[in-house]
Amino acid sequence: MKRTLLLMLILAIVSGLALSVGGCAKKKATAEDGMGTAVEERVPQPGEPGYEKIYEESMAAKQEALDAQAAPMAKEHEILEGRTSAPLLPIYFDFDKTNIKQDQRDRLEKNADYMKQNPAVKVRIEGNCDERGNNEYNMALGERRSINAKKYLVNLGIHGDRIHTISYGEENPLLRGHDELSWAQNRRDDFVMVK
Repeated sequence: MKRTLLLMLILAIVSGLALSVGGCAKKKATAEDGMGTAVEERVPQPGEPGYEKIYEESMAAKQEALDAQAAPMAKEHEILEGRTSAPLLPIYFDFDKTNIKQDQRDRLEKNADYMKQNPAVKVRIEGNCDERGNNEYNMALGERRSINAKKYLVNLGIHGDRIHTISYGEENPLLRGHDELSWAQNRRDDFVMVK
């Protein structure tokens, strides 16, 4: 009984100290501090003078924190479009097609420009398909896609020895959904830099 009472008394003292320390208002140092007095700092409320400045500083700090948090994510997305090595870009295909679409030619031209500026870079073009069709068919389709991309780069002036092709068929999906968005992302050629 005495022990429980003693524990309750100690707990009450510790709680009281914690509340008194944690609940103290900020003190603003003044010239009078040397004389043992201090003035409490009061945060301005909306509509009062000084509120806008505090609000702007608070919002700027929050935005800075969000930007710092988003920076690694932005870099990750830059690198991980498909499974292509940055700054190269993947290209995407229509269902059951191997031809280079008009809207994907700019991407191949950018890849070729990068390879021209960096003659030591070698690339593996990885052909991919969506899950529809049997495995053998998709392996052949992925191979034709990667070979067509290689031919396009060679026609743009990249030496064929710098480009290796491989097909993953449907075995290496980027998205595992069973819908058109997932299938469209999985019908692609990735451009992976190799040594």
